[in-house]
Amino acid sequence: MNKNWLTATASDLGRGIETGEIDPVALTQTYLDAIDQHQFRDRIYASVTHERALSEAKAAAMRAKDNKRQSLLDGVPISWKDLFDTAGIKTEAGTDLLKNRVPSTDALVLQHATNAGAVCLGKTHMSELAFSGLGLNPVTQTPPNVNDYDAIPGGSSSGAATSVAFGLAAAGIGSDTGGSVRIPSAWNDLVGLKTTSGDLSLDGVVPLCKKFDTVGPLTRSVEDAAQLYAIMKNVPVCDLSPMELKGCKFAIHSNIAFDDIEIKPENAFGDVVEILKSNGAQVTCTSFDGVEQAMDLAGCLFTYEAYAQWGDVIEDNPGLMYQEILYRFRQGKNFSKAQYDDGWSTLLKLRRSFDAQSSEFEGLLAPTAPITPPNLQRLETDSDYFVRSNLLALRNTRIGNLMGSCALTLPTKTPSCGVMLMGRPFSEQSLLRVGSTIEAII
Repeated sequence: MNKNWLTATASDLGRGIETGEIDPVALTQTYLDAIDQHQFRDRIYASVTHERALSEAKAAAMRAKDNKRQSLLDGVPISWKDLFDTAGIKTEAGTDLLKNRVPSTDALVLQHATNAGAVCLGKTHMSELAFSGLGLNPVTQTPPNVNDYDAIPGGSSSGAATSVAFGLAAAGIGSDTGGSVRIPSAWNDLVGLKTTSGDLSLDGVVPLCKKFDTVGPLTRSVEDAAQLYAIMKNVPVCDLSPMELKGCKFAIHSNIAFDDIEIKPENAFGDVVEILKSNGAQVTCTSFDGVEQAMDLAGCLFTYEAYAQWGDVIEDNPGLMYQEILYRFRQGKNFSKAQYDDGWSTLLKLRRSFDAQSSEFEGLLAPTAPITPPNLQRLETDSDYFVRSNLLALRNTRIGNLMGSCALTLPTKTPSCGVMLMGRPFSEQSLLRVGSTIEAII
């Protein structure tokens, strides 16, 4: 086993395959062995696809030998959140409501990744039906946080993040409806890309709120995120050449984002801002009209759609659900279709205004989460603590979902504290280039 492979970026592994220094089969077997021998294997992976992974690795090795590699990540092993359909493999979305659900085809983004040569290691645990930002799931498993085994990892892409953070995947693919890629990425010191709603296909992805659901990678570098984004969209990789930050304008998103913030994420964010300024960036603290109004709509828009999607299934067997998630879904019954429709009409107007206000900036900055990972045991025994922690965890990230933005979280020098960069809708490529430049200096 080459242990260095377990901490390398996916892109560096791909370059090693390109030069012939790394054999895709040996690489994949190294990851499979690491998974099988790991103390948290069953808490991170819902299933490990040994046969599929080795078959795909052998095909990648043949392509490498024949100089027919399909992408930089051809032969690189990655994990998939357990809401991406996998043909012939259970896809249960973290809930007993879907126990033993076996799709007949892969999700479209997984098909694209497979066509590009990415190796599927297996499916990772997640919050139940993706409806929590904490990653706590007493129904299936709760992965550990890489920085504190007594804390939760963040969700809902909890296993996706921890599979990478613990060296059990070169990268992970998750989903983000209100922060579910960015929170676990931030709390496990990873890069996480939240794409614009509608940018990457949701075909074959178990839904939560289709108008907010997005697909995104959790990785060790911005380059990895850019590579996986391109693969899943089936487009060329964007330009990541360094930018000149001198004169670039960034706005600190002051609306709500610093309310009740803990000292560690506040200081970590401040350190990044100072680094940006020292590199010539213009950083101003800005309040955007309409954000508070949009946040007031969130309760209706998220819970109404989630309950409309799953209510009938839930009420057939409510006892199968974790009570905190069940309660959250049932909040959707408090709103009418008319309220939901009116809410969306208002939100679309707010989005247009927000986009106009933010158009002059390279990106909007905020702490990814205002809190550090909460204690697992207390969450299981204190309902008020669970509710407050979940709302705070998702508060800053939810701004981007409501406003239709794409967003990127980057790790800072402070463990479990991320900095978030929000971009305009469908500006993923420019966001990644800016993010890569910032990553290099922080």
